[in-house]
Amino acid sequence: MSLSEFTLLRPRELAEALGMLEAHAGAARILAGGTDLLPSMRQKLFEPAYLLDLRRLTGLTGIRETDEGIEIGALTTLSEIEHSSLVQERCPLLADAARTVASPVIRNMATVGGNICLDTRCLWYNQSFAWRKSCGFCIKKDGDLCHVAPGGAKCWATFSGDTPPALLCLEAQVGISSASETRRVPIGEFYTGEGDNYRKLRSNELLTKVILPRSSWGYRGIYSKLRIRGSIDYPLAGVAVAIKRSNHYIEDVKIALTAVFPAPVLVAGLDPSPSNVNLDELAADYAGQLAARAAKPLTTSALTPEYRREMVRVFTKRALLALTAGP
Repeated sequence: MSLSEFTLLRPRELAEALGMLEAHAGAARILAGGTDLLPSMRQKLFEPAYLLDLRRLTGLTGIRETDEGIEIGALTTLSEIEHSSLVQERCPLLADAARTVASPVIRNMATVGGNICLDTRCLWYNQSFAWRKSCGFCIKKDGDLCHVAPGGAKCWATFSGDTPPALLCLEAQVGISSASETRRVPIGEFYTGEGDNYRKLRSNELLTKVILPRSSWGYRGIYSKLRIRGSIDYPLAGVAVAIKRSNHYIEDVKIALTAVFPAPVLVAGLDPSPSNVNLDELAADYAGQLAARAAKPLTTSALTPEYRREMVRVFTKRALLALTAGP
């Protein structure tokens, strides 16, 4: 599976990169770590005329403490986040999620910006050109049929990034820049919930940074991930659970899911009582059932939707019991 012909653009400054993106809007793809993009290009899922290589840019890497909280450059690798003492101390849930991505070799290349912008995945989409052609293609690429929900007009390809559910629990924001403006968006508003047009990022815009507010620093968390193999694979269900204590009492609980919908999802309906020191088995199981109901997995992977939904319940319950055990 060879790459299609393209022109490689290699800017050295952010302003230069944004200018190139403006000039070639709609015809260019962003290359950061390339761990997901290049395999997809080999499968002919993307055939851009231009490839904008950001790896020479300065100013979009690193993890810094600011007056607002923690700022992480979009080109910061997942390995840097995994091993950052600042992230481990202030927002350990994010370090836990980054640690589960693929393998150490891939985490050394893959960036947090790339993980946030990860293309949605589907059993019918992530295949070779010849395989997809034999099936008549699909809504997401070259066709007008959804094999997941036949007859439907919506693409149900699943978002499978590991760091976004942790970022949802931590109320993170992302910085987005174009040649004409800079804006900031809460991570929960960055996604559309549609498999084929899954993010609110215009063709002339670039995700530049992630901001973790100081209000998120008091949360402890666990990220659990279902996959076929114990490493390397994308999640088929992922659960991020975060709790915040005040004077040993549970003040807040957040649960976010990935790989069970075309966008990462924050579970609604949780109402922890400030009087609870620990969650009992019944309360943890109830929260797990809420999370399972929020999950909407379809036949986008080799595992059944029912099994993936049940594992969301199990992961949620286990994480809550582990996080609230003891003082």
